[in-house]
Amino acid sequence: MKLEPKAVLQIQKPIEEVFEGIVNPFHMTKYFIAESNGRLETGNEVVWKFPEFSEKFPITEIHTESPHTISFVWDPETVVNIKLEKQADQSTIVRVNEKGKELNEKNLAWALENSGGWANFLACLKAYLEYGIELRKGAFDFMRNNSTTS
Repeated sequence: MKLEPKAVLQIQKPIEEVFEGIVNPFHMTKYFIAESNGRLETGNEVVWKFPEFSEKFPITEIHTESPHTISFVWDPETVVNIKLEKQADQSTIVRVNEKGKELNEKNLAWALENSGGWANFLACLKAYLEYGIELRKGAFDFMRNNSTTS
C-alpha cells in the first residue's frame, strides 16, 4: 500500500492566476518558500529554501501543463501532483497529492504531517492570491533548526 497525502481548496481567482502563483518564485516566496532559483517549468530543476530550515531542497522532474497541471519530485521517494480545475464562477479548485511511500510507522507519520503541510500551502496560497496576505510569514519560526522537513 502506498501512502498519499492530499489537500484540496477552492480559490476565488481565475485558473491562470492560480497557476502563475504556484510556478512563479516571486509569488511563491510570498506564501510558501523563502528562496527559489527558478520557475517550476517542464525540464527545469530548481532549489527551494524554506524560511524555517537551513537545508535546501532540490526540486526535480518538473512537469507543467499550463494552466492545469504541475508535478515535481522533492523527495526521491515521492511525486507531488497539483491539479487545477477551472470553475464556472472563474474560481479554481486546487488539488494536491503526494505519492510514493510504502505504509510503515515512519511513513504514516510523514503522510499525516504532509497532508497538514499541503493544507497549509493551500490556505497560504488562497490568503496571498485573494487578499495579498503573507499568512506563512513567521508562522513556523518556532521550528527553525529543530527539524529537516517542511
